[in-house]
Amino acid sequence: MQAAENTDQNQEENPIDMKDIVSLCKRRGFIFPASDIYGGINGFWDYGPLGTELKNNLRDYWWKSMVTTPPVGPDGHPVQIVGLDSAIIQNPEVWVASGHVGGFSDPMVDCKETQKRYRADHLIALKPKEESSPWIAIIEDDEEFLEKRLKKTAKGKSITDFDQVNLTDVDLADYGKILAPDAKEVGTLTEPKEFNLLFETGVGASEQDKTTAYLRGETAQGIFINYKNVLDSSRVKMPFGIAQVGKAFRNEVNPRNYIFRSREFEQMEMEWFCHPDEAPKWFEFWKEERQKFWQKIGLNSDNILMRDHAADELVFYSKGTCDIEYKYPFTAPDFGELEGIANRGDYDLTQHQEHSKTKLEYLDPERNNEKYLPHVIEPAAGLTRGVLALICEAYTPDPNRPSGVYLNFDPKMAPKKAAILPLMAKGEHPVIAEKLYMALREEFAVDLDIKQNIGKRYARQDEIGTPYCFTIDDETISDGTVTARERNTMAQERIPLDKVSEYLREKLK
Repeated sequence: MQAAENTDQNQEENPIDMKDIVSLCKRRGFIFPASDIYGGINGFWDYGPLGTELKNNLRDYWWKSMVTTPPVGPDGHPVQIVGLDSAIIQNPEVWVASGHVGGFSDPMVDCKETQKRYRADHLIALKPKEESSPWIAIIEDDEEFLEKRLKKTAKGKSITDFDQVNLTDVDLADYGKILAPDAKEVGTLTEPKEFNLLFETGVGASEQDKTTAYLRGETAQGIFINYKNVLDSSRVKMPFGIAQVGKAFRNEVNPRNYIFRSREFEQMEMEWFCHPDEAPKWFEFWKEERQKFWQKIGLNSDNILMRDHAADELVFYSKGTCDIEYKYPFTAPDFGELEGIANRGDYDLTQHQEHSKTKLEYLDPERNNEKYLPHVIEPAAGLTRGVLALICEAYTPDPNRPSGVYLNFDPKMAPKKAAILPLMAKGEHPVIAEKLYMALREEFAVDLDIKQNIGKRYARQDEIGTPYCFTIDDETISDGTVTARERNTMAQERIPLDKVSEYLREKLK
């Protein structure tokens, strides 16, 4: 207990630095910059051996919680949710109907000096209270950037010497007074222009035959356009859900904060179709269920915030939206979005019904054959953002161990559940270790780690978040026991070799 209290105290006194997390993720094979040997490509990331396992664990647990064993509804019976895997490229009219082609855009400004592009709504203009000095444009919510910029360009001044104005609210006539981020000269920002976030591609065998299509900007539209197919082919009735996990693409102008905002990412979305009168009830139900999900897999309730959107934040068709936010190191003490639960009304089905000329109304046998367009509740979570939240939550500095840090993953999420460590790389130790590995691997994700001294191997397993280690030594040969080591406490005990499966099964419950 004392060790845990000391760790908590250390974390309060020494807040976690994202640079340390990024370094560990690359060093231990969780996440790599995409195209790393070519210098990378901004906004894209590759998941290494352990990152892939972690992401798959989160994905599979979400799928189990939604589709395989969905929650019990307000009536005391399990809800109905089925799965879908739709194409990344759809008929471009899908994105016209959804509003992405016409309205899925952000106001952008370019800097003529640095050739950099920024989202105008992510820039804050610091207007000096004394007109003798220039305006300074800074990136919103980037405290480190603000500090460096003020120190470099406004010596002797602090943030209190300026009024803060969102760049989108600045008169174009005043753009000539603004010093752009990273620029040395004043007045280099262009006026805002709309920039579509959908990635375009061409479909066709030859240049002459190619037509413009889009990589999907979200997985939700694939669900909406298959809603009727699911109804016609599956034994579902209102209310029911369709779940999907998959990649989405957004041509973000300013990808940042590691994998939090990237151009290629994965989503876990479920669209819940219900009678219009029951939508408010289901909205509250899914808010509660989704909060419980993140807590079940190890996110501390103190680091999770349920935030209902204010009226001026809602899109025009929304009947209500609530974000589940997480306190990431780069947002602390504030929070960043992890999942959104939205009451979308009948907007999506209405749009697709009108554009496709296909009737999408539901004839409800439980309501005297009433015909209606269902309303939709959408819990939409970022899979890759979830991976980042799990890593940030698990990252635990601990000066009392050789690694200096361990990843305190909930065992359900840990990439490896156990490691088997023969004390010696020769003789009977590795032989027994391999037999144990073969006995465990059908049931558990286990790591057989033979090389290096035992201390370094313990340190590695701490850094990748393995809950238990089993060491084979001379005592194993003489009395048939192994050393079981627990990750968080580093406590060790001897257990029978033939009881390791039972021991691990009990501990991982």
